[in-house]
Amino acid sequence: MTSRSSITMTTGKINGIMALSNQRGVIAALAMDQRGSLQRSLEKATGRVITAAELQSFKALVTEVLSSHASAVLLDPEYGLEAIACRPTGAGVLLAYEQSGYDTTAPGRMPDVMSTWSVRRLVAAGAQGIKIVMYYDPDDAASINTAKYAFIERIGAECKANDVAFFLEPVTYSDTLADTSSLAFAKAKPEKVIKAMAEFSQPQYGVDILKVEIPVNMRYVAGSQANPDGQVAYSHAAAMAAFQASAAAARVPFIYLSAGVSDATFRESLELAAQAKTPYSGVLCGRATWQDGIPAYAQGGEGALRAWLEDRGVANIQALNAVLDAGAQAWWDFYGGREQITVVGT
Repeated sequence: MTSRSSITMTTGKINGIMALSNQRGVIAALAMDQRGSLQRSLEKATGRVITAAELQSFKALVTEVLSSHASAVLLDPEYGLEAIACRPTGAGVLLAYEQSGYDTTAPGRMPDVMSTWSVRRLVAAGAQGIKIVMYYDPDDAASINTAKYAFIERIGAECKANDVAFFLEPVTYSDTLADTSSLAFAKAKPEKVIKAMAEFSQPQYGVDILKVEIPVNMRYVAGSQANPDGQVAYSHAAAMAAFQASAAAARVPFIYLSAGVSDATFRESLELAAQAKTPYSGVLCGRATWQDGIPAYAQGGEGALRAWLEDRGVANIQALNAVLDAGAQAWWDFYGGREQITVVGT
């Protein structure tokens, strides 16, 4: 697996990443920055309109109960700022900068940032790291991807100017294979993830940590618990090779996102990553941990949600932490150890 032998980092960036990591240097973070998707899920479950105040309260409650078991929490400034005060002081804060969703009026799923926020404002609100999610098809038209490359370069420069860590989440897709849960997309996915990790590891983007997809769809891995019907896109060996190839493409530390799969499937994914000796540095895990609490909320409100979180939610995140303890490495080990990092002022 490829890694750099040394790197220079600024004080603010390294302090931010350290604040978002646990004592082992692993990023074991809770993702609670969902906006439109969370509102839709809650409205479907409850059968009624969910207000902004209810979204804020939901995020605050999940953060209060679960962030004591996490190294950090990812929130959004639209509905999540009050949740910052609900976390324990030892948990770091990541804030999302992108608008929820993407531009649907033109091809390319183009991203944008929230017009009333800047990196400076997010840092002032408590961010120790800035997160951007961007939908990306490495095989899309050059005109589309060039615009996305320039967009990320601008975000990277803004984070550099404010000396704050930049976490980029490239989510792969294909307009010709619109169903990302399909067997056809599963076969295409590893190469797209590999290309995304290679592209955005380049220094012009200023990315400090890549937040990436599992490079395979576990539902199509032969013999996996997530495979219900024997449809296969990859053998066990091929799936391990996809983990290894995507890791080899990275030039910055990377962590995995859960992408809405169940907690059991996400843990199985990470166990396969460990079998492949993948040098991943943690997770930003959201829905896999807390999404099954939504029915409890719909049936019994915040009291029922709290009870579910304190029982199953805590059990989910503790089980995930056990997998990280067994398989994840310190982010600084990507560079060969802490002694390989030179810290400079800004």
